[in-house]
Amino acid sequence: VQVVESGGGLVQAGGSLRLSCVASGSTFVINVMGWYRQQPGKQRELVASLSTRGSPNYADSAKGRFTISRGGASNTVYLQMNSLSREDTAIYYCNYRYSQLSYWGQGTQVTVSS
Repeated sequence: VQVVESGGGLVQAGGSLRLSCVASGSTFVINVMGWYRQQPGKQRELVASLSTRGSPNYADSAKGRFTISRGGASNTVYLQMNSLSREDTAIYYCNYRYSQLSYWGQGTQVTVSS
């Protein structure tokens, strides 16, 4: 399974970005896809995740500002990020998970300027 993210970039505080992620290869219809981020000097942390059958799960820092959603295919996921602040600056990684298998993308940089 290959996981590819896109949509990162530089945005001013208060602005919005939309991240996209596509998983390809030997994918499964039933899966969990999510977004994680890693800030300099910190561990990677969950931002939001969404299974093909369940409700979305958000980190407290993302609630009310970020929205995770699926595309038409079961292997596509988006993260709409609104009201961005400098604290959201990080590398954002997409994760695709099926059973005990977990795959990561290379990450996309999101930089929020003041």
